[in-house]
Amino acid sequence: MPRLLIVHHTPSPALQEALEAALSGATDPEIGGVEVVRRPALSAGAADVLEADGYLLGTPANIGYISGALKHFFDTVYYPCLDATRGRPFAAYVHGNQGVEGAVKAIRDITGGLGWRPVAPVLELVGRVDHQACHDLAATLSP
Repeated sequence: MPRLLIVHHTPSPALQEALEAALSGATDPEIGGVEVVRRPALSAGAADVLEADGYLLGTPANIGYISGALKHFFDTVYYPCLDATRGRPFAAYVHGNQGVEGAVKAIRDITGGLGWRPVAPVLELVGRVDHQACHDLAATLSP
């Protein structure tokens, strides 16, 4: 059974909404056949990444960049997973109350270095959370 790993940093009510909407998409009964594993960014590790077939990343835009928690996740898994995970699909959402461009660029740069394949553009959530967009983004990672 394919495994989807959701790695998130969820420090605010808006990001909790985004995570819950993404979970509803990833676990939609119409899709089925996918094991969904979720880990906070500070506790996710290389074993989680290596055991997964695809990834959904969620982060706030903090001072124009990804959260320190997601950056720590990438710092921890980058080299142990570099060769083994090339070509795997991923998607990501970023929430901020102002511009999220720096965080989006960081995700593109880091996942590009890992060789991960985006299944959709990074979902940019500014202000209010678009629940349907989060749901649909997660659903795109499920076969």
